Amino acid sequence: MSLTLELKKIKRTGFFPAFLAGGIIAGAFPVINTAARPEMFTSMSGSAAEILMSANYETIAMLNLLLLTAGACILYHIEYAGNGIQKMQTLPVSESGLFFGKAFLLVPSFFLMLCIEGTAMFFCGIHWFGESVRASAIAGSTAVGALAADFLRCFGFAFLLTLPAALLLLLFSSLCRNMWVMLGIGIMCIFLATMLPDDNFLISLFPFAMPFQTYAGADRDLVIRCIIAAVSETLVIGLIEIILIRIRRLFA
Repeated sequence: MSLTLELKKIKRTGFFPAFLAGGIIAGAFPVINTAARPEMFTSMSGSAAEILMSANYETIAMLNLLLLTAGACILYHIEYAGNGIQKMQTLPVSESGLFFGKAFLLVPSFFLMLCIEGTAMFFCGIHWFGESVRASAIAGSTAVGALAADFLRCFGFAFLLTLPAALLLLLFSSLCRNMWVMLGIGIMCIFLATMLPDDNFLISLFPFAMPFQTYAGADRDLVIRCIIAAVSETLVIGLIEIILIRIRRLFA
C-alpha cells in the first residue's frame, strides 16, 4: 500500500524520466569515449571488462551519485512541501514505512540505470574488443557469455557498493526540510569522496567513496571485504533512520 502511494506521489515529478535519461547519458559515455579513440583502448593489456571499467566507470559512478542525490531530494521534497509530512504524522502511518517505501523507489531506479550502463559497456566490449569475441560467438558464444558474466559481476558489485550511499542520501533528505540544503550536502559528500586517498581500506569505506571502486582487476579478498562492509553499512543506515524517527516522534 505504501509503495502504491509513493508511486502516485511522484507521478508528476519527473522522477522516473530523470533516471531513465540519466542512465542513457551515463551509458552513452563509454560508447563515445571508446569510439573516439578505439586504438588506444584495444591496445591495452587485460580483459575488455577491466579496460572499459577502469577507463569509464569513475565518471559513470559520479553521474550515478549525482542523480541519486537529486532523486532523494525529490522523494522527500514532495513530503515537506505544504507541510505534508506534519499532516502525515497525525495519521496512523509508519514513518519508517514511508522511508523504506521511498528506498524501494530509489534503489530499483538506480538498478535500471546500471542495466542501461552495463548494456552499453557490453556493446563496447563486443564491438571494439577483437575478432576473437565475434568468432567465438559464431562457434558457440563462449566468449560472449564470459564477457557478459564479467560485466554482470562488475555491475552487481557496483550496485552493492552504492547502496549505502543511496540510503544515506535518503536519510539526509528525510532530515532536511529545505531541498537545496540536502542537495548541497550530497554534492559536498560526493566531491569529498573524490579527494580521499584510495590506498587506505578504512577510508575507502566512506559510503560515497565505495561506489568508485570496481570489481574488474580487484583482489578477491578485497572484493569480499567490500561487499561485507557495504551490506553492513546499508543495514546500519536503515537502523539509524528508524532510531532517528523515534527520537523525532518524542520531540515533535
